[in-house]
Amino acid sequence: MGMLTAYLKRHRGTVLLWAAVCAVFLLTFRLYHLPLGAVGYGAALSGTLGLLCFLSGFRRYRKKCRMLRLAAEHPEAEPEFPEPSGELEEKYQEIIRGLLENGKDLENQMEERYADLVDAYTVWAHQIKTPIAAMRLKLSGEDTNLSREILEEVLRIEQYVEMALVVLRLDGNSTDYVLARYELDSILRQAIHRFSSQFIRKKIRLLYQPVQYSVVTDEKWLLFVVEQILSNALKYTKPGGTITIAMDPPGILAIQDTGIGIAAEDLPRIFDKGYTGYNGRKDKKASGLGLYLCRRICENLGHSVRANSDPETGTVILLDLRRKEMEAE
Repeated sequence: MGMLTAYLKRHRGTVLLWAAVCAVFLLTFRLYHLPLGAVGYGAALSGTLGLLCFLSGFRRYRKKCRMLRLAAEHPEAEPEFPEPSGELEEKYQEIIRGLLENGKDLENQMEERYADLVDAYTVWAHQIKTPIAAMRLKLSGEDTNLSREILEEVLRIEQYVEMALVVLRLDGNSTDYVLARYELDSILRQAIHRFSSQFIRKKIRLLYQPVQYSVVTDEKWLLFVVEQILSNALKYTKPGGTITIAMDPPGILAIQDTGIGIAAEDLPRIFDKGYTGYNGRKDKKASGLGLYLCRRICENLGHSVRANSDPETGTVILLDLRRKEMEAE
């Protein structure tokens, strides 16, 4: 009905012209005292012919609208334009084709620049890992409070390097997701081992029992998510606190801390890009990227992440690792 109304509005000038011509003939016949029935007969005949033309034109109009709607719904495909009804429509179609070609050229250029940027940062990341590894090797021979603190800062540098690479690769076509079935305990142990020195130095107790659960995921990317969550838990848990890693119910991994918690007004937005909340603004060093990247990675892997928190008891991050639609490669 909306298409018919639009077509009528488009041709309302023709309808008004027909009515005006009929009115002129009626007035003329009346002035010359001619039979007015001839006017009615001519109006009916011309109206019938006009109605046939109207229906034929409306059929072509509806076909064009459907083709254009299909092209709008699938912008990635090569658009199929309807046959132009005149020179004006033909010019419009030429302009649109030119714009589409320019858009594709621009998109290809941006993809090439993006790929070059990712390659450059990837090379930089591998290069910077060499001095980081050298620093770690030199410090590993010492067992002092200073060396342990420096090692933690080195670990933080490594995390920032990995985060930079994740930001670059997250939306790229070269994101290297390798999906397979992994034992979740193996991933958890890697993350725990990486932060073991911080658990010891801050005297934070870790409560962890093997979850004995296998998950279809990408090991490297899920490990990044777990490490980000553990890093936040350690960051906001005071010395002497507790971090618990458990699974209940099966498929829902819970990482809970007894830290400072998250304000109720901040909780709905902690996974938004760049959002730091009250604690982040107070800390002055938060980037608001860690949990955002966790959410994006989980979405790409078919998982989900959410949070519950109470400033008095701490925060629990829940990773839903269940997915029925994915099969291991």
